Amino acid sequence: MTIIYVVLVLYMRNGWMRLPYFQPNPNYPLAKVTVIIAARNEEANIGRTLDCIVGQEFPRELLEVIVVDDHSTDETGNVVKGYADRGVHLITLNEGNKLNSYKKFAINKAIHASTGEIIVTTDADCRMGPRWLMNVVQYMQSQQKVMVSSPVCYDEEKSYFERLQTLEFLYLIGLGAAGIGNGNPTTCNGANLAYRKDLFFEMGGFNGIDQLASGDDELLLHKVAEKYADKIGFCKSKDAVVYTDAKENLKAFLNQRKRWASKSTKYKDKKVVVLGVCIWLFNLSLLVSVVLLLLGFTEARTLVIESLLMKMLVELAFLYPIVSFVDRKSLLWNLPLLTVIHSLYLVYIGIVGNIGKYDWKGRTVK
Repeated sequence: MTIIYVVLVLYMRNGWMRLPYFQPNPNYPLAKVTVIIAARNEEANIGRTLDCIVGQEFPRELLEVIVVDDHSTDETGNVVKGYADRGVHLITLNEGNKLNSYKKFAINKAIHASTGEIIVTTDADCRMGPRWLMNVVQYMQSQQKVMVSSPVCYDEEKSYFERLQTLEFLYLIGLGAAGIGNGNPTTCNGANLAYRKDLFFEMGGFNGIDQLASGDDELLLHKVAEKYADKIGFCKSKDAVVYTDAKENLKAFLNQRKRWASKSTKYKDKKVVVLGVCIWLFNLSLLVSVVLLLLGFTEARTLVIESLLMKMLVELAFLYPIVSFVDRKSLLWNLPLLTVIHSLYLVYIGIVGNIGKYDWKGRTVK
């Protein structure tokens, strides 16, 4: 299993390296864009996000911003209303508690109300530079892509635990980008995702994946990849990075990862399933070896040491170009510890993420 894991990670590293850096042309003609944010109880964050979006170096007449207030119990809606004179539109949901996937419902409603040719989704707690939108949209148009995933990174960490999350999250973002680079899209992040509106309707929107609360990004990617895998791109540009926050404690972190893992029950692409299962089995076998060693089976010592060392070295090879891309190479000092605890949490999440329910934005969903 160790050898399989090493080969898989090196294969994914090759996918990242195959992605070219994108350099935009400031004179390139742009299409009209609708940026959509589904927000629930985000009064503390939404203003900063909207400041970043309305401050984009993008033609005003080609930019539409729609925020969907998903039953907030705070002042999120009133904060958004303060941006009405800067072209931000507010949609307020009043569906009550009859849905499971509120976010998909919110995005779908905003898309039907939109006027842009290109839909760009982000979250209410994100920050981006002034050239973010221009890079993403121009990449999509110039490279003739129908869907574009772009980089997301944690920043402004307040603790060592949050710095560990940043490194682990870059590993996940790197895997998603590498899958696209290898021509086999696997994952993406809805905090920085773009697709053509006509593609959304061609794919039937979220039909077939709307029974899960999560998956407005990854499961939609899989639907598109069934027909247009070669037209899905990754905008490898520092100006295209969206920044967000790590989770402040272990409970919130594990709950988020359970939500992400819950999407795997709906994967249809066997290659994606095999990749995930192989990574999970490797980490499980590593944990079993550690348990055997602790129980007194000293012959497992060599296996544990060699497996951990190979895991750390191959992950270093994979992560180095990614952390360099976002100018966070100092995070690699955390890799030895992350290498060890990563296995434990992956095995746990792989189990609990596919059973039961979880809390999301104050709701218990499945």
